[in-house]
Amino acid sequence: MSAHASTLTPPVSAGQVVFSATDIAKSFGPVAALSGVSIELRAGEVTALMGENGAGKSTLLKIITGDYQPDSGVLSLHGAETRFAEPRESRTSGIRVIAQEPEIIPHVSVAENIFVGLLGASGPVFRRRAVLEQAREALAEFGFAGVIAAETLGSELSAAQRQIVEIMRAVVDRPAVICFDEPTSSLGEEEVEILFRLIRRLRAEGIAIGYVSHRMNEIFQLADAITVLRDGKLVGTKRTEDTDHDDLVRMMVGRDLSQMFHREAIDPGDTVLELAGVSNEFVHDVSLTVAAGEVVGIAGLVGAGRSELLKTIVGDFRVESGTLSMGGTAVRFHTPADSIAAGIGFAPEERKAEALIMHRSVRDNIALAVLKRISRFSFVSSAREDELAEGYIKKLGIRTPSDRQLVKNLSGGNQQKVVLARWLSTTPRLLLLDEPTRGVDVGAKAEIYAIIDELAQQGVAVLVVSSELPEVLGLADRIYVMAGGRVTGVLPRANATEEAILALAMD
Repeated sequence: MSAHASTLTPPVSAGQVVFSATDIAKSFGPVAALSGVSIELRAGEVTALMGENGAGKSTLLKIITGDYQPDSGVLSLHGAETRFAEPRESRTSGIRVIAQEPEIIPHVSVAENIFVGLLGASGPVFRRRAVLEQAREALAEFGFAGVIAAETLGSELSAAQRQIVEIMRAVVDRPAVICFDEPTSSLGEEEVEILFRLIRRLRAEGIAIGYVSHRMNEIFQLADAITVLRDGKLVGTKRTEDTDHDDLVRMMVGRDLSQMFHREAIDPGDTVLELAGVSNEFVHDVSLTVAAGEVVGIAGLVGAGRSELLKTIVGDFRVESGTLSMGGTAVRFHTPADSIAAGIGFAPEERKAEALIMHRSVRDNIALAVLKRISRFSFVSSAREDELAEGYIKKLGIRTPSDRQLVKNLSGGNQQKVVLARWLSTTPRLLLLDEPTRGVDVGAKAEIYAIIDELAQQGVAVLVVSSELPEVLGLADRIYVMAGGRVTGVLPRANATEEAILALAMD
């Protein structure tokens, strides 16, 4: 064990229960978030926690971290009943939860972000040098040295690198229990493989691991056992070898979703969007078209320029050369407001940072793009705002106690539906979706796919960026593949395979 090893983990035998939550209940006002939920985390095993968004996974993790206290039920650590009044008590006891949305301090280095809260009281020069050296050693030990540098400022990190910093914070002192909450949602294939090697290594060292993910292939690669929640209740726990994909889906959603990727062939209408040789510092000589009623996918590896292309289309980044046309007319969007006025809706990848106002209500977030439409004499009509929000809450199945609920209190999948509701309310001609199902459970994915399909049938042009190859293959009528900011190929649905996409993505 390295110099970073902690004394928090007492000797345990493989398979021994390290942490358990038994018959946990938690309510928020009249809403029961958890009822009768139990889970066991065992030494040297990975236990997956699965369920639709809103099933109670996040609430359970916050009880484990001490952010919430259960209304009833028992928490046990190393066989002794315990209770965490605050997150510090959970961490001191040897429990770490790696959050899906990392909190990074922007103006300090990766090293200081990793060891935040653990820095000594020595002078700043000595401390900075010592912390940098410790971070370099830790990044090398855990396999991330080639992916992220200890000196890099937090403000300069990509989404994948921020997630790596969050992971490093948790593992450097080898706690007794580590829970991963959707850890691969921002990672590329290389980083995912490094993470999986790390998790297997931690498992071999006897650490009890919880793993929350909506990605079935990850669960079957990593998990020894799987606990499923539905509507805040425990459905059951199974050993991985005793279940399969279809069985887990039935446990999670209570219905068959085997056709959730299927879309009928379409006859596209007139071209809505056309790029001809569009270039800037992020993308180079990109040409593509999207027609009315067509779903066009953009695939590629992390860093290929896919998100940057969407931001170029909507005016976040300037078009330096080439032309962008809407409905056959060349346009130039100087700001995102210009693209909205032209009938474009854009749901970005980073929904919390770029799409939602987290401290405002569901109603406020849905109505944000159409305030003029629902106003009279410069005053927003509360009745029309209510009608709009309640209509989309019902249509999209947004799970919220009311439209006055703060959007920060919703699960990830329901937050994504709020983003979609905002743009659907504008009746867009073109909808740009960047990783629309990132961090979304299989049931909500099926619902989002149905929404996309319905929009296409209504004649909306849809451009989708997705890192999940089965998703882009199932949704798209055509797929543009990018690498290094360039389009390396275009695949019609009939010729598109995972192998063909990856070959072009690595061109």
